[in-house]
Amino acid sequence: MNKKSTASSGAAPVPVSTKAASLAPVIFEEEFVTGLKAIFEERIVFNQLLGLKITSLEPTRVVARIDMRPELIGHFAFNRVHGGVISAGLDAMGGLAVMAAIGARHMNETPLERLHRFGKLGTIDLRIDYLRPGISPHFELHAYVLRLGSRVANTRMEFLGADGTLFSTGAAAYIVS
Repeated sequence: MNKKSTASSGAAPVPVSTKAASLAPVIFEEEFVTGLKAIFEERIVFNQLLGLKITSLEPTRVVARIDMRPELIGHFAFNRVHGGVISAGLDAMGGLAVMAAIGARHMNETPLERLHRFGKLGTIDLRIDYLRPGISPHFELHAYVLRLGSRVANTRMEFLGADGTLFSTGAAAYIVS
């Protein structure tokens, strides 16, 4: 069995259905990227607690990192990350992926107008599959929007170790309006 995710080799899944995916490639303005990072990393205090840091922000794929620290240990004897960190991190990443897709869909608006669209975003369904124990000096989290509808968005997420080993996967639905 291949322990590495297809995403870790650089091949991102193609979104199933988004209006933004059918347009020319979208490049976010620095103001939008900075604003979205501030919302995600600073204003969502729980993301600060997890230590989530965005490393890549694209309309169809987002990547973040969590450094392992003693506060995140779930099993003291094995020094592995707590399952709640995994599920909360993947949920946050799914939401971030939806934010990026919404931002790409509304490029005709100013960055500030697009950033105000996220007030109603919320998780309506979340599934996490824990595939193997999360033991690593840091973790990489990936999320992709599979479908961005007018009211609901669907995502797929991955939680990987420093060497690319896939520890957990997730799928979620988010209310967007």
